[in-house]
Amino acid sequence: MKKTLIVVAGGRGIRMGSELPKQFLYLRGRPILMQTLDLFHRYDPGIPIVLGLPEAYMEYWEDLCRKMDFNIPHRITPGGKTRFYTVRKALQQAVPGSMIAVHDAVRPFASRDTIDRCFDAAGKEGAAIPCVEVPGSLREVRQGKSVWVDRQFYRLVQTPQVFDHDILIRSYRQAYEDAFTDDASVVEKAGFPVSLVEGNRENLKITTPEDLVYAEALWDSFREKSGLY
Repeated sequence: MKKTLIVVAGGRGIRMGSELPKQFLYLRGRPILMQTLDLFHRYDPGIPIVLGLPEAYMEYWEDLCRKMDFNIPHRITPGGKTRFYTVRKALQQAVPGSMIAVHDAVRPFASRDTIDRCFDAAGKEGAAIPCVEVPGSLREVRQGKSVWVDRQFYRLVQTPQVFDHDILIRSYRQAYEDAFTDDASVVEKAGFPVSLVEGNRENLKITTPEDLVYAEALWDSFREKSGLY
């Protein structure tokens, strides 16, 4: 199976409260983005990696790579004003006929089993995303009122989200909509079904200072059971 990995690193990290975008903050001695790229390089050293970066930080990233002797091969494409446009641009560098995985730059805890399940299911169904059950109670809030909802009907969505090359290319020819919060929403809007597979609970998206503290604490135990280190 031919593969392509697109890593989306276009965010500004507003919720992190840092002047530096969150993907460049350090986790166990290296920027989170480096840890994420290293994760997938360990999964498959031959996977072509396309990195969508804000243009304003391309030189900063290249300097970081030189200073830290980071030599995992990857191509850089300019990020857009939203995730949608970042992925659309990066798709131009995808290997034709490959299964394309799109992953958040600040998710350095996807396990080998999760990645395998996504590629395997997408190879059969055309589109697959990892999810985990909602651990707590849920309430729906509308117009100042809230009602209980049954959590068994809901899932927390993760990445990598994996798609057949042609399905993803066709889906990203659509016009942008505010409802496009991830790649699965784009693909679904284009009329393609999306399969759900089991993710891993550790696979959090680091978006707040509290997330970063948790990620530091999680690092050692994840490495032991990830199947990648």
